[in-house]
Formats: sequence, structure tokens, C-alpha cells
Amino acid sequence: QVQLVESGGGLVQAGGSLRLSCAASGRTFGSPSVGWFRQAPGKDREFVAVISWNEVLTSDSVKGRFAISRDNAKNTVYLEMNSLKPEDTAVYYCAADSSRVLAKAVYEYKTWGQGIQVTVSS
Repeated sequence: QVQLVESGGGLVQAGGSLRLSCAASGRTFGSPSVGWFRQAPGKDREFVAVISWNEVLTSDSVKGRFAISRDNAKNTVYLEMNSLKPEDTAVYYCAADSSRVLAKAVYEYKTWGQGIQVTVSS
């Protein structure tokens, strides 16, 4: 089973940028899709973005600000986050082993990373 490790989180001021990385170990992603989700305190985990071999989807709340990409040679998926807002503050998770291409629901993923904190100050 693939293991996922997120990195790149931290504290940033509103309007700033961060790039999250999700590295797969154990084997290649192999999954049709790799997704990013986030969970703010007291809220459900929500979809942020997903990438398949040749397509991407992003949620309306981050469209135009966040971009997902992948480097197959490095077995890594990235989430570039720009124009960050305080409401983007959350623990961010990457997920793999989805049941279908461009999956957007939490239940569709079998494998999750441990999560990484992103905090945006106003």
C-alpha cells in the first residue's frame, strides 16, 4: 500500500503563498486520481483539488488561487496556494487509491496522508 507524506505547510500572512507537497512511498501512486482535502476546526473534511493523469478539478472556493500538479518522476503531487485567506486555515490532507477518476468525495479514497497545518493570519 502506498504511504503519503505531506510537507510545506506553515504560517503565512493573508495574501501570501505556500506550496504543499504530497510524496508517495512504497510504490507509485497508481491511483487514477490524487486529491487534496482540508479540514478546519469544527468542520467536515472538504474537497480542494484533484488531479488525474491529464485532468484537474478544483473547488469553487479556491479556483483561480490554488493549482494542483504532479511530477510522476518524483512520485509527488503539489498544491500551489496563492492569495491565501484566513478562511483557508485548515489541516490539509492528500489522498490516493480512489475508486474512480477525479474523485471528489472523502469516502472515495482509501489512503490518506497524516495531514499538515496551514495557518493564514489576517
